[in-house]
Parts: sequence; structure tokens; C-alpha cells
Amino acid sequence: MLRIIAGNIGGFEGPGSTHTPIAYAHASLSPGGQLETLWPQQFTAMVYVVSGSGTVGVERRPVTAGQLVVLGRGDALTVAADAHQDTRTGDMEVLLLGGQPIREPVVQHGPFVMNSRQEIIDAIEDFQAGRMGHVPAEHLRGRRLGE
Repeated sequence: MLRIIAGNIGGFEGPGSTHTPIAYAHASLSPGGQLETLWPQQFTAMVYVVSGSGTVGVERRPVTAGQLVVLGRGDALTVAADAHQDTRTGDMEVLLLGGQPIREPVVQHGPFVMNSRQEIIDAIEDFQAGRMGHVPAEHLRGRRLGE
């Protein structure tokens, strides 16, 4: 099953709106299943494995949970699930991501990714000052039914 979150994949449009042209989808592959989909030719592509194991691309590169495969440009994308999946859902779960290269500088420090060193410093200061919002306490711990 392929759920398109944003962009256009294989002629189908996702509901998300973006500032730059991207394609973003979540796929669930049954054990032994394979996904072959058209991909916007001008987009680079990435496949992130949320859970399970299988292969990516025509080269059938092996992948497992937590791995990211960065692919070049192309007009199709192929992901195949191994015959046995040791996952909560029983399926291989992957995210398909891609877009037009925007050629911006990238600077990373810890969890922050920005365009310059000064933006990283500003982001860290904003985080330390609490200006990035907060998660209400009731969402931080598991809740039992009836509470």
C-alpha cells in the first residue's frame, strides 16, 4: 500500500502542500512484496526504512530498519520486502522522499540543520530559551484508558 503525503508520484497527488517541489510517501510492503512506482525524473530520491528489511533499486541493495538509501535521479523507484518480516505490523514500512535539488548550503550541529553557522547558533539559543514550543506533559508519558 502506498500513501502519498505530498507531491505527485505516478500521476497521483498527495494532500500536503510544500514550499519547494517534493515527493513524499509512506509504503507498506507485505512479506515478499515489491513496489515499483514512477518517480519524477528531475527529483533525487531517498528511501528510509522505518521497519523491516528488503532491497532497494534495480541493484537490489539490501536494507534494514533505520537505514537511508540515497538514490540519484531516475524515472522509477523499486523497493522489495524480504519474505519474512520481523515487525510489529508484519510488513516492511518505508518512507519515499525526494525533490528537486535546491543547492543551498547545509550546516548541521546536533539535531539542528540550517544554512549557516550563525543560523545554527540562533537555533540553539532559541531552543535553550524555550522559543521552539513545548510538548504538554500529558503527551510525554503513556496514559491508561480511563485517565
